[in-house]
Amino acid sequence: PTNHLDLESITAFNNGVVDFPGVVLMATHDLAFANSVCNRVIELTPKGVIDRICTYEEYLENPKVQELRESMYMVAAY
Repeated sequence: PTNHLDLESITAFNNGVVDFPGVVLMATHDLAFANSVCNRVIELTPKGVIDRICTYEEYLENPKVQELRESMYMVAAY
């Protein structure tokens, strides 16, 4: 959601999302934005859901999550 925003608008948007008391469901390719606003990551995989309370960066760097992701995306060999 931040592709066409200037820095001031991105900052205001980030602050608004962080301060919002409810739930925000989003999809983004902006790693900096995801790291600044996400405190829970829910990933839908072909074999189920991975749900972790952490930042996006922590999610990507966690060895247990990496192992789980590999198993959730593994295709059975025939």
